[in-house]
Amino acid sequence: MNDGRRPVRYNASLACEQLAQADPRLGRLIAQAGPFTLRTKSSHSPFEALLESIVYQQLHGKAAAAILRRLLTIFGEIHPQPEQIVAVPDELLRAAGLSAAKTLAIRDLAAKTLDGTVPTLAQIRRLSDAEIVERLTEVRGIGPWTVEMLLIFRLGRPDVLPVSDYGVRRGFALTFGKLPKGEKTVTAAMLPTPAEMEKRGKRWKPWRSVASWYLWRACDLADGTMIPS
Repeated sequence: MNDGRRPVRYNASLACEQLAQADPRLGRLIAQAGPFTLRTKSSHSPFEALLESIVYQQLHGKAAAAILRRLLTIFGEIHPQPEQIVAVPDELLRAAGLSAAKTLAIRDLAAKTLDGTVPTLAQIRRLSDAEIVERLTEVRGIGPWTVEMLLIFRLGRPDVLPVSDYGVRRGFALTFGKLPKGEKTVTAAMLPTPAEMEKRGKRWKPWRSVASWYLWRACDLADGTMIPS
């Protein structure tokens, strides 16, 4: 079944080769984890992608998916337009399962899409990563991490390092020797600081998204949940 996902637009093989040359320890992880298989889902507009992100925040995946289905049902089982979100009563949004905070966030997202703060899909593709972070974090409830996930998984940007992401931080610790691979209890002191990650991450430019993907895979390998290629 085709879910709309497609290969990234950049040269993943070249990225892995250059990362391994720049950082042999990361290269060993790349060899162990196997091919880079990230697929992006880029057909949604920024408004649609961020609406989904807001719904999913701080919820288990199945619970969030159920709320999203109920929300889309209100609008004929398709993603609503910003104008529709602005017009719909709070009671309908809350009945779908949205909290009061998420209802406010989605309304703010709609308003900022209508006033041009949130760009269209065509516009966002012409913006730099920094410009995208600056504009989208103006939306209530949208922080840098959410935008970084959009940059990597929706827009396929190759050079994003989400230093606040727990999985990337844990993968960094596993890969660079600060966390025993069998350790089940992970404390904040065991994880790298953003400054440590950014310092080593300079070696990974312009492929820090690819490096991040492999740090997530380091967690999968440590937990025994990675499916062999």
